[in-house]
Amino acid sequence: MSLPILITPGEPAGIGPDLIIQLAQRGWSSRWVVVADPALLEARAADLALPFQYQSISVDQLHWADQPGVVRVLPVALAAPAQAQQLDVRNAPYVLDCLALATDLCLSGQAAALVTGPVHKGIINQAGMPFTGHTEYLQERCACDQVVMLLATRDLRVALVTTHLPLREVADAITAERVERVTRILYQDLQQRFGLAHPRILVCGLNPHAGEGGHLGREEIEVIEPVLARLAAEGLGVIGPLPADTLFTEQHLAEADAVLAMYHDQGLPVLKHRGFGQAANITLGLPIIRTSVDHGTALDLAGTGQAHLGSLLTALDYAANLQA
Repeated sequence: MSLPILITPGEPAGIGPDLIIQLAQRGWSSRWVVVADPALLEARAADLALPFQYQSISVDQLHWADQPGVVRVLPVALAAPAQAQQLDVRNAPYVLDCLALATDLCLSGQAAALVTGPVHKGIINQAGMPFTGHTEYLQERCACDQVVMLLATRDLRVALVTTHLPLREVADAITAERVERVTRILYQDLQQRFGLAHPRILVCGLNPHAGEGGHLGREEIEVIEPVLARLAAEGLGVIGPLPADTLFTEQHLAEADAVLAMYHDQGLPVLKHRGFGQAANITLGLPIIRTSVDHGTALDLAGTGQAHLGSLLTALDYAANLQA
């Protein structure tokens, strides 16, 4: 049997458990193992009035053959019973416990990949545990100097130089060192993970009109352009900095393998408009394969049966097909 792909459903009050139950109705891959509290999944299946068969396993049983149609669950206990749509600060540590266990199993070579469900950053922080997102958490857990957030649909990939920062802090974070490190990671993982021999990356400017020759900001002239010129001289296929408002047009995207945006809401609204619910979040620069859904916890949909599987299926597909 191939190494398992681990799935962490994320926030127990959100739609992550719903997605597991719905996925079980479609047929369960022999490679998938859920890291969660079995009681949570049983309760959510009852909320949804859907059948749910599972088998609790230990770490030593990760590679054992499974029973057809039976969901394999690696148990992690909730601190308190979870109710759909009702956040509970007591269960915030549970979310990180699941994530830590799954990450460590991937790092030790006992699992092939990690697929994460949506978490609620606010409730984790309310529990007194500083948390800005999966990407930053995995960077620290895997002891990486730099990682890159990439969201991918069927025909568009968008990576970010900065991730979860307040907008007023973004410009100070756009340093030559960061731009170069992120661009190199993106280029290398497009080659190694996606199998693209000579990737072409379109790079956004930071300012409107990519700075308008310095009249609308000098980050392009002083920071971004010198880095891209140096990388291009080494043979990397980087083009830019380009104005973000025209970069995301078919004319420019037709020959691009990825877009590198300077900040979260510069690139991701375009990608989500193009393929929301059918995209995956992929963390580049890690020693493990990690993918995730492209949406949040959707508390209002939890337990209603209205959650959509599209993004989870995309994330699972990438996890199975990215090159280690």
